Amino acid sequence: MGLFSKDIATLHDLFLHTLQDIYYAEHQILKALPKMIDKATAPALKKGFELHLTETEGQIARLERAFASLDEKAKAVTCPAIDGIIKEANEIIGEVSDKSVLDAALIMAAQAVEHYEITRYGTLIAWATEMGHTEVASLLAETLAEEKATDEKLTAMAESKTNAKAAAVSA
Repeated sequence: MGLFSKDIATLHDLFLHTLQDIYYAEHQILKALPKMIDKATAPALKKGFELHLTETEGQIARLERAFASLDEKAKAVTCPAIDGIIKEANEIIGEVSDKSVLDAALIMAAQAVEHYEITRYGTLIAWATEMGHTEVASLLAETLAEEKATDEKLTAMAESKTNAKAAAVSA
């Protein structure tokens, strides 16, 4: 049985497990975002997190439509990866006292989450396409586009102001 909750014998089994994994991850992200919104000090960063909270709600709804398209119940399986990413983010954020450095840390944490999601959604789309689940692939592609756009916005924010402000902080 290994690392997974049940034996995985086929690509469909692996696909479904990974879909359940990202469903869990999105719910954990939905729980984490309000804390990130609260901690963010830059108005643009706070607004970006608020937008992503709304997007995440839509992404969960899309995943539920994907499960329905596959005649499967929307179900989550624990995702140790996202749990670890969020735990690390909380630890780092809890150690930062300067607001400028805190915003840089929040961006770093958010990008770790985005990069995880991008890898998962990209893989899921490839597998859905391979198995002929075109509706599911389309739903997942919509989410992947949002995740990539969020990552690009975070990079732009970090490179345009946040990192420079954080670098200017002296001990």
